[in-house]
Amino acid sequence: MGFSTSLQGQSSHEALLARQDAEIKLLETMRRCLTIKVKSDREYASTISSLTMQGKKIERNEDLVGSLIAQSWRDIMDSIDQTAKLIKQQADSIEAIVVEHIMTLYSERRRARKVYQEEQTWLNNQFQQLTEDVARKKLEYQKNLEMYKLMRSRFEEHYVKSGRVGRKLDEVREKYQKACRKLHLTHNEYVLLLGAVTECEHDLRTCYLPSLLHRQQAIHQEFITSWKTILQDIVKYSDFTTDKFQEIHRRMQKAVDSVKPVEEYRDFIGKHRTRPASPIRFVFDENLVDDTSGKLLPNKLTVDNLTIDWLRNRLTELETSLKATQQSRQNPPYPSENNSDSKISILDYSREREELRLRCQEKRLQRQVDVIRAALNELGCEELPLGYDLSMESSFADSPSISKKNTVADIGLFTLRRNQRFMTIFRSPFKSLPIINDTKDGTIRSSSEGPTSKADNTLPVTFRGISHLTSQKGNGSGDLMEEEWFHGVLPREEVVRLLVTEGDFLVRETTRNDECQIVLSVCWDGHKHFIVQTTPEGHYRFEGPTFPSIQELIRHQWLSGLPVTSRSGAILKTPILRERWELNNDDVILLEKIGRGNFGDVYKAQLKTCKTEVAVKTCKVTLPDEQKRKFLQEGRILKQYDHPNIVKLIGICVQKQPIMIVMELVPGGSLLTYLRKNANTITQQEQLRMCKDAAAGMRYLESKYCIHRDLAARNCLVGYESIVKISDFGMSREEEEYIVSDGMKQIPIKWTAPEALNFGKYTSLCDVWSYGILMWEIFSKGGNPYSGMSNSQAREKIDAGYRMPAPENTPDEIYRLMLRCWEYEPEKRPHFDQIYTVVETLSQAYL
Repeated sequence: MGFSTSLQGQSSHEALLARQDAEIKLLETMRRCLTIKVKSDREYASTISSLTMQGKKIERNEDLVGSLIAQSWRDIMDSIDQTAKLIKQQADSIEAIVVEHIMTLYSERRRARKVYQEEQTWLNNQFQQLTEDVARKKLEYQKNLEMYKLMRSRFEEHYVKSGRVGRKLDEVREKYQKACRKLHLTHNEYVLLLGAVTECEHDLRTCYLPSLLHRQQAIHQEFITSWKTILQDIVKYSDFTTDKFQEIHRRMQKAVDSVKPVEEYRDFIGKHRTRPASPIRFVFDENLVDDTSGKLLPNKLTVDNLTIDWLRNRLTELETSLKATQQSRQNPPYPSENNSDSKISILDYSREREELRLRCQEKRLQRQVDVIRAALNELGCEELPLGYDLSMESSFADSPSISKKNTVADIGLFTLRRNQRFMTIFRSPFKSLPIINDTKDGTIRSSSEGPTSKADNTLPVTFRGISHLTSQKGNGSGDLMEEEWFHGVLPREEVVRLLVTEGDFLVRETTRNDECQIVLSVCWDGHKHFIVQTTPEGHYRFEGPTFPSIQELIRHQWLSGLPVTSRSGAILKTPILRERWELNNDDVILLEKIGRGNFGDVYKAQLKTCKTEVAVKTCKVTLPDEQKRKFLQEGRILKQYDHPNIVKLIGICVQKQPIMIVMELVPGGSLLTYLRKNANTITQQEQLRMCKDAAAGMRYLESKYCIHRDLAARNCLVGYESIVKISDFGMSREEEEYIVSDGMKQIPIKWTAPEALNFGKYTSLCDVWSYGILMWEIFSKGGNPYSGMSNSQAREKIDAGYRMPAPENTPDEIYRLMLRCWEYEPEKRPHFDQIYTVVETLSQAYL
């Protein structure tokens, strides 16, 4: 079996063209995916390299001299860095070899398809030409035959009337003979033509067509061979089990094996060996009693009529505390140590610390009790001795004041140490920042060392407003808005998406603390952002010389090849120009407010250049950058789509606030409003066509791996001739599967599939469930799904198996399709290709 014998029919020809289109789309998909893979691998490699650099910056490195663990860590970091370099090399190879090969194959595939289609068209034209030649000659034959019959009839008529002679008869005879001759000639030509076209048709059908198909099969197979080579290269450059990776892994394992716990602290102990700590001696300061005239003696307990009551009360207190402490020691509040959990017991000092505390407390209380008892026993009934000798050489402090003092000292020491640790952590991220001194003129001066500490490195406390920055001129450099590398107020997340290659840069505007600033963003060891500094003279700079305009500053930085700052090392290589869909805000004239969205107002507007009326979504200036990023996500998704049933993006305005998304103006408004306003006039055929339009748009989105996540009548628009267009892509995701991780606050519960509500898992089959609800809305002419139920009630009933009944006058086939869309298991639902086929068939049947 082959092309030449099996694919000669017209349907086979159309199928072959469709196959070629599918293969071309597959090549495009492969190219796009591999480009994303290359970008991801490079970012991953860059991230790994950055973390290895951080990993090698070990603080207090001098204290880890001779540490096997530290050396092993450094070796592992080096190995991980080598892994990152290999990953980047593989990504570069994929881009330089595989992606390039795919693009070449893509171009050749399209050219081959074009040639085949042209040849097939020529062949069909030849067959058509032969058929037309025969039909034309046949028509000529029929005309000459009719003329012959007419002349013969006239000749016979005159022959009968006038006999065999006469001038009129001669004329009629001559015309008859001429018609007869012409008929015979046409007959002969017709016979010859039939023979010729038969031979020609036979040659075209049996020779040229099989030859064309045979060549096509050879071309296809050659493409498949090249394609297979591409796939082999993908496998080759995605293999992380090669000898190079395994060698790195072996080095890492060797670094780990070199760690020996017994030898880890050998050098440390040898370097820091010290004598055992000398005991702390607590000695009574005799200077304290110099002025007491011998009434108070060092190391003697004074027992007299002034202290007797206090000593007795103190003894009672001490005995009570001693008893409580002894009970605590006998009944500890923690279980006995478990030998099987030795690692935990080694790391947990709390038990030993508590035991030591109780033991010390018991000894201290016992000593004080013994001393007071001895003193009271010595007292007798009448005589009061002057004092009692108290030795403290071999005991803990027995004075409450000393105990208290020691406790405070310990707390103070602990507090000091903890604060020192906190300050170390707090200061570490800011080691490189200059010390900031306020000056009399209201400026901030840098007092750090290096080139930035010169006297001319003076920054104003506030930066100039954007109205000045974007309108200033500098030596003919023009308006900053006119620079293609100036992207206006494009959010930071969008900027990071645009800067992909080392050295890519652009300039943008941002607002911080209600003040506008101009920022240079550069792709360099990740992404770095530098605020353009303004001098008191109104000039601009980073770290080097000043310039009268931002344009000149950026051009100098770009053309000189010097780092923006010495610390960052970032060098400007490639300016990233505004994308073609980035419009200037001044090119859009807002006419009237026509609605309100999640992020701001919606306006009817007009483009200055072509006077075209458009719809404009605006984003509130006060929204945080995260919300602005979500707002722009709709534009980023729409810009790559082109389908009659998807609302078209015209452009995005990010040159200044407010950010705007400019789309085609769809005059009929939302489908939901249209259904409710025209409920009495909408026909069943129109409802079917609306379902067909929506299915066509969703089929297109499914082929682009786009999950809409918010398909509903309120998010569809009605255009000219009642065509339905899918809109509002604010919740959409360009993935085959998307897992929600930020809660379900804005989820349209009654339109959302159970697996998305229960597990946060979205696929295109979730949109199929929503499409079923959309069909219900269309045939109920704008009704409310699950009317009378709250969101939670609807969820419970759906999980229990409930499905909405068919709206009035809904065709049975449509309701069956709704139920198929509402299958609880996603894999049982039809895809949009199948849905479109069913709805199209039904709409034709109801014509």
